[in-house]
Amino acid sequence: MGPSLELSIPSTSLSTADSSKPYTLYNITLCLPLRTFVVQKRYSDFVSLHQSLSSITSSPPPAPLPAKSWFKSTASSPELTEERRKGLEAYLRAIAENPDRRWRETSAWRSFLNLPSTGVSSASSARKELVEANQRLGSNAGQLASDPGVWLDLHREMKGQLHDARLFLGRRDGATTAQGQYEAGANAKRCLVKAAGLIGNLEEGLKILSEGEKRGEGGSRVGAGELRRRRDLLGSAKVEREGLEKLAVSLAVKGQNGKGENGGAGATAQDKNALFGPGVSRPSGRVLGAPVPETDKTRQLDNEGVVQLQRQLMQDQDLDVEELAKIVRRQREMGLAIHGELELQNEMLDRVDKDVDRVKGKIDIAKKRVGKIS
Repeated sequence: MGPSLELSIPSTSLSTADSSKPYTLYNITLCLPLRTFVVQKRYSDFVSLHQSLSSITSSPPPAPLPAKSWFKSTASSPELTEERRKGLEAYLRAIAENPDRRWRETSAWRSFLNLPSTGVSSASSARKELVEANQRLGSNAGQLASDPGVWLDLHREMKGQLHDARLFLGRRDGATTAQGQYEAGANAKRCLVKAAGLIGNLEEGLKILSEGEKRGEGGSRVGAGELRRRRDLLGSAKVEREGLEKLAVSLAVKGQNGKGENGGAGATAQDKNALFGPGVSRPSGRVLGAPVPETDKTRQLDNEGVVQLQRQLMQDQDLDVEELAKIVRRQREMGLAIHGELELQNEMLDRVDKDVDRVKGKIDIAKKRVGKIS
């Protein structure tokens, strides 16, 4: 929702339906650039909105919701009605005017105010704001992506990042100067890192949607067929990103191998000697405080790209640790089962030894009796 939206609660009305007790309706007036309309909501609707926003964003809205009164009713107390009207108006305005847009980017907020979906002219800016909110949330970004509409917006942004990365790689391949190659390669790598982060958040959001579907909460979300389609979209996006990563690495290797063929695109040994001096030698081993050597993945990244790449590597390492923990638990269970089986076999062998001793004693007695008879 853009800043052009103005909302207020100028009045209230009392509903006296025959099937229920009278209750107060709050008339929310919304002024959009092209039209103005009124939405009527009960206090319980505000409570549901507050719970949904807190659950989706993992953070309560910037203003508190007016407390519920257990001893008075707004249907019979004009003072309580006016006090609550002012509090609810301040509550909505705090969300609408706050610089943090994460509460306004949820479907719960849009459906509560009956707001139209984002138009085509502002779709790109809305996706950019969603991506910024996605990066701000960090570990809770998957909760934002669990909204079906937001998931599609983030998927479009991820596809756009892959498309831009492909274009930048093409420019890098055709560049004839070192600066042009570096800028195109850095932009391509930045797009690939952002796409990798978005893919991880989309996977987490899809996992939350799948769990909701299994718990029977899929009526207001997406169906099983749509979940399969989105998994296929993510799978193809992963394949495309991996292909672009390999292409970026191959172009970097090609640029290093063909330094002399690109008209001085890379630094030569003479340039390095002129910059660092011919007598400078690097000490062997690890030097305290020395910069970490660059790799093919980090050479063309800026600071933001390196941070995002590091976060992606940490997420991958966490997943590997979880898989290793599962393997260790299975090995432990197998070890306990083997231990129990060995104890059982030892008991059976002890019984066999006792039976052998008993039979041996009987045989000795029988031999003695046979000797006496003979």
